[in-house]
Amino acid sequence: MKKMLHEEEITRIINEIFTRGVGTFIDPNDVFRNKIIAKARGEYHEDIIVKFGVDPTRPDIHLGHAVVLRKLRQMQDLGCKVVFLIGDYTAQIGDPTGKSKVRPEVEQSAVEANMKTYLDQVGKILSSDKTVFSWIRNSDWFTTITDLDLPDDYKVNMKIDAPGLPSKEISIPPNSFVGKAIVFEETRMQKSIGAKSIAVVTMRSLLWGLKHITLAQLIERDMFQQRVKDGESLFMHEMLYPVFQGIDSDILAQVYGTCDLEVGGTDQTFNMLMGRKIMEVNKRIPQAVLSCELLVGLDGKEKMSKSLDNYVGIIDEPKDMFGKLMSIPDVTMSTYLELCTFTGMDDVGEITKKLALGKVHPRDVKMDLAQQIVEIYHGREAGILARESFVNTFQKKEMPSDMPSISVASGTLLVDVLIAQKLIASKTEFRRLIDEGAIREDGELKITDPFFAVTGDMVLKIGKHRFVKLQIKK
Repeated sequence: MKKMLHEEEITRIINEIFTRGVGTFIDPNDVFRNKIIAKARGEYHEDIIVKFGVDPTRPDIHLGHAVVLRKLRQMQDLGCKVVFLIGDYTAQIGDPTGKSKVRPEVEQSAVEANMKTYLDQVGKILSSDKTVFSWIRNSDWFTTITDLDLPDDYKVNMKIDAPGLPSKEISIPPNSFVGKAIVFEETRMQKSIGAKSIAVVTMRSLLWGLKHITLAQLIERDMFQQRVKDGESLFMHEMLYPVFQGIDSDILAQVYGTCDLEVGGTDQTFNMLMGRKIMEVNKRIPQAVLSCELLVGLDGKEKMSKSLDNYVGIIDEPKDMFGKLMSIPDVTMSTYLELCTFTGMDDVGEITKKLALGKVHPRDVKMDLAQQIVEIYHGREAGILARESFVNTFQKKEMPSDMPSISVASGTLLVDVLIAQKLIASKTEFRRLIDEGAIREDGELKITDPFFAVTGDMVLKIGKHRFVKLQIKK
């Protein structure tokens, strides 16, 4: 049972939801704001549906994703139901947001694996209680009966009831239209959620939506205009992606009875507004839109992204998480405090002033920041231990006591050892680390020879915070 909050606490949470780290909040006439306030007070008893969509093109959730997820958790605490929309169908098309090139398609098998990872990890932030959480795939409505291709030995039975005769089951060829229709009906997630009818996007319904959207509206996206200006290819399936995302919102309103708010990053604002457009066209109450500021990555330049390898995963080991966070540029600390921690905004402002005036050391603020983030995802004790390990290793110059130990045959090339142990991904990465002086013997002596062979016991420091002990086989 949801704990009732005091009016003062409700006001604080509401104000933080709509201001902290928020780029845009579109809610004409305060429809959503008033509804969530009434829900928090116990005055509104219908579901409030908040949509968060993800294309599972890559596994794992990082701190950039967590900015939105933590805001969603606040809404759950006020009684909203978050619908985690897995874009397994549209992931195979690809949203070109922020991309100057065509985004590659993703095989369904990879989508399925990544989807499982997302669902496993989201529980570290969101409540999985069915009263405030649900998830669904958008292939549930974008896939039609004729899209199914069933194995020839797939068993499909149909129950026959005739007046005056006993009921019986007959076997139906799986790839006949009737066979596919039975399987389609039985496998829709909408049915398990309790939808009164199964929604399907047909060519007719797609064209109905498109007749209300102009080319000028679609081409408004800054990155589309830039692609055209630069002479880059711009394909129709990419331009239709915002429309598909908008259709998702309209379908959710049918399945769940409403779709009150869509939340995403500022790079998704255009797509989320398309949801309002599609819902208005279909004479439904349009969703409000809330876009969160994007978290800059460890490089301090680009948004946090696995593809740019500038990310901190929420399931990273505590020591790795702490070490990565200690590498962020000083100028990004205030942003990380705002978007990634529970530090009050008044305190964030005070810390920012002290940093500017030189009244606090950036290293100390960064250590407090890193410890707090580790504690959020791994617990208080893990945060304390990660901080102690970092101090001992990098300030007191002590080697970590729990580094992995690898047995190596004398004369083995170091690059082969590191690849075999999955400490690096490729020879190309090894060459880059060598060129950057990022592989050091005993944490100090740079290894510069790409053909370096292991001939004796040693401790290696790889990058800024990885250590491994190599021992020659006797």
